Amino acid sequence: MPPPADIVKVAIECPGAFPKLMEIDQVSQPGLWRASPSPARGHFPSCVGAAKWTLANHESFALQHADSSNFYITEKVWLWSGGGAVLGWAGNGASRMFQLHERIQSSSMDAKLEALKDLASYSRDITFAQEFINLDGISLLTQMVESGTDFGDMLSFTLTAFVELMDHGIVSWDTFSVAFIKKIASFVNKSAIDISILQRSLAILESMVLNSHDLYQKVAQEITIGQLIPHLQGTDQEIQTYTIAVINALFLKAPDEKRQEMANILAQKQLRSIILMHVIRAQRAINNEMAHQLYVLQVLTFNLLEDRMMTKMDPQDQAQRDIIFELRHIAFDLEGEHNNSGGSIEKRKSMYTRDYKKLGFINHVNPAMDFTQTPPGMLALDNMLYFAKHHQDAYIRIVLENSCREDKHECPFGRSSIELTKMLCEILKVGELPSETCNDFHPMFFTHDRSFEEFFCICIQLLNKTWKEMRATSEDFNKVMQVVKEQIMRALTTKPSSLDQFKSKLQNLSYTEILKIRQSERMNQEDFQSRPILELKEKIQPEILELIKQQRLNRLVEGTCFRKLNSRRRQDKFWYCRLSPNHKVLHYGDLEESPQGEVPHDSLQDKLPVADIKAVVTGKDCPHMKEKGALKQNKEVLELAFSILYDSNCQLNFIAPDKHEYCIWTDGLNALLGKDMLSDLTRNDLDTLLSMEIKLRLLDLENIQIPDAPPPIPKEPSNYDFVYDCN
Repeated sequence: MPPPADIVKVAIECPGAFPKLMEIDQVSQPGLWRASPSPARGHFPSCVGAAKWTLANHESFALQHADSSNFYITEKVWLWSGGGAVLGWAGNGASRMFQLHERIQSSSMDAKLEALKDLASYSRDITFAQEFINLDGISLLTQMVESGTDFGDMLSFTLTAFVELMDHGIVSWDTFSVAFIKKIASFVNKSAIDISILQRSLAILESMVLNSHDLYQKVAQEITIGQLIPHLQGTDQEIQTYTIAVINALFLKAPDEKRQEMANILAQKQLRSIILMHVIRAQRAINNEMAHQLYVLQVLTFNLLEDRMMTKMDPQDQAQRDIIFELRHIAFDLEGEHNNSGGSIEKRKSMYTRDYKKLGFINHVNPAMDFTQTPPGMLALDNMLYFAKHHQDAYIRIVLENSCREDKHECPFGRSSIELTKMLCEILKVGELPSETCNDFHPMFFTHDRSFEEFFCICIQLLNKTWKEMRATSEDFNKVMQVVKEQIMRALTTKPSSLDQFKSKLQNLSYTEILKIRQSERMNQEDFQSRPILELKEKIQPEILELIKQQRLNRLVEGTCFRKLNSRRRQDKFWYCRLSPNHKVLHYGDLEESPQGEVPHDSLQDKLPVADIKAVVTGKDCPHMKEKGALKQNKEVLELAFSILYDSNCQLNFIAPDKHEYCIWTDGLNALLGKDMLSDLTRNDLDTLLSMEIKLRLLDLENIQIPDAPPPIPKEPSNYDFVYDCN
């Protein structure tokens, strides 16, 4: 018979004695966690006497986890842990914090250093942090930094403790003085500074910018891009990551009218080429956090195009009309075949109309009307002019080639450019906020100052080539655009390192090759629709679903590392969650770093019985997605968010590392609750496994004897000269 839900088992140890296993009734012994408003000051409990502990002044003691976290037991932490933990006695949070507060102000440098070292460690515990903040500890730390008397390890521990305390979100960032900001900025601006101090200083500046508009303005006055550039030219990838994070934060929070100005400064300082040389092409792997920051920078850079993308052309604006006239001039007038002088006005109008038709505009009389739709607005015209000026030969060839074809077979350059620009903006998600979980940056966009325009130039030539390969007519326009999009997406998935390599990948993805790929995929997804096949599917589907369910539960048993998301993205904030082998308990807990393999159950201090789970919610229904702020409203984050609701008003919040893990966990949790698995991954797996099983069952095996034992493994060949590396 299982024990009552109110009974929890813990092991309590004391220095010099063996741990004792205890059963505690949370209902009849509530004083263990609820003796006073401040959990760390709690009076500990009647169960001590029952266990025959002899602790004088027991009110001066508190329970904390005996593992490396040393987190204090509070009502919240206890409810999450669900028992099964090893606990130890320690001085309660209040008394220990008073002592630490006094030691920090000691005149002895050694004592002060040890106190700051302890504070940097203990500040990760929110209970401990709350007590220190209540003693006005944040002000004490800022005064120490402003005084400028601390340096080396002492300053490093001070800044570390400050970062940990602020990460709990208890204190507002708006409370800090200009003197403190100037001091932190001075550490970043120094040419020679301790790595740990520089790292913490960059992290603090990033948080200030992201969390306060007033602080953004003050930080922007103290820090210039030129002062940050040298940190990118070093060899420490962590410093480079924090430096790009600060640049991204300044970029993200800059007012709209200043973003283009900042982009111009970045171009003048050659930020792109420095990142390409010292980060992307450095002789080391790019970690996930760096990949994320490069992705954010890529998105913010492309978002500068949003203004032009959403700007309609004014048909009455002569300057804008002159751009269209220049396109006509480059295509038809450079060789002198058209002479603009002479002839009547009507004759010139007729000539312009004919030329605009050859250029592929929908409105031949007034092509400015083609650019009144947003997106892509004026961005399409900008791309066309860039192509005409910087790739003049290719531009003239495309226009003249199509002007010589029959009307129905010509590839309309104007219309194609407008639709292609719109497509590229959708692919690169121009105008959307960067995702907090995405690492999808493309190295090739860091190889050119006008990477989007060059991207367009390559793709418009691809579109013309594909049009000819498909022998398309004007009725096939949408089909051609679909094929071109598939070619671009397939080439991008290979992550080409340069625009030339991207162009080479597209050359190999001809229309014929796309047809072969589609045919192969269609054969793999072949679906038989006859009644006997459908009946067979219906019969074996429950077996397949059970197989998928077991796979999902096995993956939950293996567990997943999740990243903690807060106001400032930090790469040392991870937590791990896994299901117990008996499928009855979820074990989870914080990690110092991303694990290389599975994390043992006993190292995860918190537990949640599956029986206590009331519901699983996703997306906008998640409690942590209902909070205010741009971070929580990001569409991609919403698509990866899910929460477990348990007890009354308690929840465990997740943001999956990717869509695959999201599907695995939501399917697995629904399976635990006896509900249907409804994810896209389950549908795909079900289709694939059903197709394989049906094909196996339909094999013609008449008069073929199937052996009971597998065939023997053949001997290794004497050499491998026949092996060919396709890569």
